[in-house]
Amino acid sequence: MAVAEVARGDNSSSHILRSSSLTLDTSLSLPDLTPPLIELCKDLFKKWSELDDSSFSVETVSGGITNLLLKVSVKEEDGNEVSVTVRLYGPNTDYVINRERELQAIKYLSAAGFGAKLLGVFQNGMVQSFINARTLIPQDMREPKLAAEIAKQLHKFHQVNIPGSKEPQLWNDIFRFYESASILHFDDIEKRKKYETILFKEVYNEVVEIKELTDLLNAPVVFAHNDLLSGNLMLNEDEGVNEN
Repeated sequence: MAVAEVARGDNSSSHILRSSSLTLDTSLSLPDLTPPLIELCKDLFKKWSELDDSSFSVETVSGGITNLLLKVSVKEEDGNEVSVTVRLYGPNTDYVINRERELQAIKYLSAAGFGAKLLGVFQNGMVQSFINARTLIPQDMREPKLAAEIAKQLHKFHQVNIPGSKEPQLWNDIFRFYESASILHFDDIEKRKKYETILFKEVYNEVVEIKELTDLLNAPVVFAHNDLLSGNLMLNEDEGVNEN
């Protein structure tokens, strides 16, 4: 049984996104986090609300740069076992990620075949279908066949039409990061010494120069990932690369 079917098994309006008011404490250890995580799943998916807690198992998933990823496996009353991925937002990541925009984009990207299906949201995270694949590591990026497949998928990714503002956000983000980075303070002496070696004025001038050069290209504005690290790519050996 597909996870997407489980998620909407008790609701005929499949387009309605499930939501929960619960918040999970990301500082908890996995054993302490498991009970509230099970409560969250029961709250989101009513089909599971009467299951005993022993029907649920939780494990961490590798990958993800700013989020904690957890796999929740559920043994249903009919004996079927299904899995979902619970994505917990990292602390303070809301300062750099527009969550409303992210949720909107995920719906359209999922429909286009990128990433996992969005099944539900809660106060500090989301629940998605589980992708049976492995996260890439930096060494994988050197493989010619994989590099070519990544480029091919990225080209398709850029063709997905996401409703909303078409104003390029890359430079806005870079200059915002620059402003935040240029006023940091470190109590640790060694960190402070390294920080003081950064020539922020030179960094700023170089960013401005690159922006001016790219403006000359008159390139089309597309929806881009802008954080395509190996940890954000998943590989199903049978199906190929998928962006996360």
